[in-house]
Amino acid sequence: MTDSPAAIAGLHDTLGQQRIIRMEPGDAAIEYRVGLHMCHSGGVAQGGFVAGWIDAAMAHAIMAKFGFDMVPMTLELKISYFAPANPGLVVAEAWIEGGGKSTVFAEGRLCDGNGKVLAKASSTIKMLPAAKVAAMAGG
Repeated sequence: MTDSPAAIAGLHDTLGQQRIIRMEPGDAAIEYRVGLHMCHSGGVAQGGFVAGWIDAAMAHAIMAKFGFDMVPMTLELKISYFAPANPGLVVAEAWIEGGGKSTVFAEGRLCDGNGKVLAKASSTIKMLPAAKVAAMAGG
């Protein structure tokens, strides 16, 4: 599956991605900027963004290990929220806990600029060939 540069940039912009801090086989960290447009209740990031940030870091950790010929498809995502993510910079970190070639188990967390853990997540991820994903999407 090949996403257009515009689509990838659009997703990165929507999530507020600033930079990839680390992308090594089975391990990744991405910095995001929480904007007021992502918030409710006086400056608290909507939980879907928090889940998306950690999910994206998990995908990067997996792609760094398996390459881009396989696409990580989230089957299940469990997230626990500990503290609000407020406007400013946050870092999503993720790593592979185990699995094989077709199913991967990943974990991750979101931290604020001081290293305080705001949320943790675990996920079950199915690996599919990129060509199959493209065919399913009609591409």
